[in-house]
Amino acid sequence: MNILLVGSGGREHALAWKIAQSPLVTRLVAAPGNPGIEAVCELRPVKADDAEGLAALAREIKADLVVVGPEVALAAGVADRLAAAGIPCFGPTAKAAQLETSKAFSKAFLERHSIPTAGYGVYETVQEAKAALDAFQPPYVIKADGLAAGKGVAISPDRADAEAEVERMLGGRFGAAGARVVIEEFMDGEEGSLFALCDGKQAVLFGGAQDHKRAFDGDTGPNTGGMGAYSPAPVFTADLVQQADERIVQPTIRKMAVEGAPYRGVLYAGLMATTDGPKVVEFNARFGDPECQVLMMR
Repeated sequence: MNILLVGSGGREHALAWKIAQSPLVTRLVAAPGNPGIEAVCELRPVKADDAEGLAALAREIKADLVVVGPEVALAAGVADRLAAAGIPCFGPTAKAAQLETSKAFSKAFLERHSIPTAGYGVYETVQEAKAALDAFQPPYVIKADGLAAGKGVAISPDRADAEAEVERMLGGRFGAAGARVVIEEFMDGEEGSLFALCDGKQAVLFGGAQDHKRAFDGDTGPNTGGMGAYSPAPVFTADLVQQADERIVQPTIRKMAVEGAPYRGVLYAGLMATTDGPKVVEFNARFGDPECQVLMMR
């Protein structure tokens, strides 16, 4: 098989390292890649969000499969463009990737299908978001609606901090990603990331991991997007994994297909282990970075 790998980070380095080990692979090309990735495969200077350029490259190398690493490629519709060209892609369409690219979409989807998650509201103005804080208890969980490189989540300990965070997000801190904010109930428990491989109809669990999100010791400071990870994660007991599969992963794949957006690729379910069982914190539409690095090692 000829494989095209899209992306340039540590996640893609881990994917390239692992894919290159497969006896099924005859050629592996990464776009745009990085110097570490170049040690295991060819590089081509096509950006991860250049859907047309990636489709052209896939045709040129006669790719049998394209593996998409980063969320920016999915949001740009790379999987859609490849599907139009008849090239198989490991990664969801832009419509299916809304599970990650729009937190408002994701929360509404979960609510429609009674998949366990925190209560929430979606707000577009500072005034309505501040007023909505009356319906929540501290600590307040405030999220930018769109993609913010894993940094668009704030947990505010008090009302004053929450109001300031609302002003920052809706005031342009994350650009278009912060045009709306989602305010959620705080979920008490331990967080972990569960991964599943999906073909649009079925999902097979692929393992779990935990990353270190907060900038400072003692889980204080802002979210960083992840600074190292480990797997397996002790939070994922056999019982918790079974509950998560039955209540969250399988219903999500079934209902996405019902709604006309079959999900293909890897589903990253960020879960909170609560006293009521696992609940969705967020979905990602791709392997996490750094979680992918430890999963590929395993």
